[in-house]
Amino acid sequence: MLTVSNLNQYYGGSHILRQLSFEAPAGKVTALLGRNGVGKTTLLRTLMGLVPARTGSIRFGDADLTQARPYERVRAGIGYVPQGREIFPRLTVEENLRMGLATRPRSAAIPARIFEMFPVLAQMLRRRGGDLSGGQQQQLAIGRALAMGPKMLILDEPTEGIQPSIIKDIERAIRALAAGGEIAILLVEQYYDFARSLADHYLLMERGEIIARGAGADMDKDGVRSRLAV
Repeated sequence: MLTVSNLNQYYGGSHILRQLSFEAPAGKVTALLGRNGVGKTTLLRTLMGLVPARTGSIRFGDADLTQARPYERVRAGIGYVPQGREIFPRLTVEENLRMGLATRPRSAAIPARIFEMFPVLAQMLRRRGGDLSGGQQQQLAIGRALAMGPKMLILDEPTEGIQPSIIKDIERAIRALAAGGEIAILLVEQYYDFARSLADHYLLMERGEIIARGAGADMDKDGVRSRLAV
């Protein structure tokens, strides 16, 4: 689904992403792990076109998106849940979800599966996004990304600052999406146990490079947890 080849990114004179190459296949969860500051969020911003790739290529299916604008990447089928959620606090839950329908026909309805995954959103449709708890806002951010019917879902640290009960809800939702076999999921996460429970494949980043990769089932054997320790 997603193929990244020899991707490089710089901030000023600093080489942030170094020759990154990986794939994120449909129907699988690809977990990207690494300490703070290794370039994970920069990679996601580059994948979404929020910052331009200096060199390398980003392909999504048969399309070359390396130079595409952010809205073109969304239109191609990439849903993005940024770190910090970035919902619209003054809009209602329903209005936030409808923002995810921007690439769909005007008459498109909010997909029912969003409320099946996150029933609390159906109960709070008229409530403003800023009045929700952090965990509920994260569910709303994921629901907004899913409203467009993406072929790929990118999640940047979805467990950050979230209570354990909602982490379980998010885990079930990601597992169900992957089990459907149609959506590729790229999960950036520092919570090791969460990533390990979901990962079909893992990528480990350090100083802008992928230093290890393998099957999610091998993360313990490969010593991934110890390599994330500060």
